[in-house]
Amino acid sequence: MRIVQSLSDFPPALRGASLAIGNFDGVHLGHQAVLEQARAAAPGAPLGVLTFEPHPREVFQPAAPPFRLMNAEARAHRLEKLGVELLVELPFDEAFRSLTDEAFCREVLAEGIGAAHVTVGADFRYGKGRAGDVESLARDGAALGFGTTVAELRALPGVGEISSTAIREALTEGRPREAAAMLGHWHRIEGPVIHGAKRGRELGYPTANMGLPRLHRPAFGVYAVMVDVLDGPHAGTHTGVASLGIRPMFEGDAPNLETFLFDFSGDLYGAHLSVGLVEFLRPEAKFDGLPALIEQMQRDEARARSILARP
Repeated sequence: MRIVQSLSDFPPALRGASLAIGNFDGVHLGHQAVLEQARAAAPGAPLGVLTFEPHPREVFQPAAPPFRLMNAEARAHRLEKLGVELLVELPFDEAFRSLTDEAFCREVLAEGIGAAHVTVGADFRYGKGRAGDVESLARDGAALGFGTTVAELRALPGVGEISSTAIREALTEGRPREAAAMLGHWHRIEGPVIHGAKRGRELGYPTANMGLPRLHRPAFGVYAVMVDVLDGPHAGTHTGVASLGIRPMFEGDAPNLETFLFDFSGDLYGAHLSVGLVEFLRPEAKFDGLPALIEQMQRDEARARSILARP
């Protein structure tokens, strides 16, 4: 997949793409439906995504709590797995925000990217003051030489409309399986393994420690997890149990993710991990001494192994 972050160096060979537009936060099943329709609309064209960095909400609501489901790197990994050949990440800066809807269609989609076709969700708005909608996009696209497809919003029985907001709510309430049903994959936290206090090693549970970037924080507690080691000599997929939160037993303050990989031996410092939250086991707790903590960790491990052994 080719990642382009400026229209000034746009590769001529990738002009004529069938382009899906949106924030793609989480790359959930609704986003995947947009990608499928973009692929079907122009089967012979490169499949592309146009998105924005930073997320517009981070610009318009800078004081709001972290809300993103994934960072730009994780989003790119997921889009590449889905067959996207071109990812255009345009800076959501003042110059971009000042573009009218007509200028966006002409300068970005037609002249800048040379899109052959554009696919958007039914609620897509764009341009200065969010003046553009799917009707103006289709009208201007026809005049500028690209087609337009409007993908209807998707819903799941018993869950409702699929949205990043609904996924955040499920994660906040400790329902990662419901979030996964809307995502089409486990919700994952990605990042490098960093040095910690090494208490887990002393307790018989050496963990891979990761900081939590400015992303939406799922319910603090203990999870059964699927772990992909993305690089290094131990690259591969593992099962494990992870603690997400502030470590109340040791009076922590900065939240982090500590993951114990089952049946693993090796040094993961500096490696990049992708930790998928499978099932919420219990909230964080403070115990009456280390023996009680170790006993609970053993119960957590046994339960997580049982859950992850299921088909």
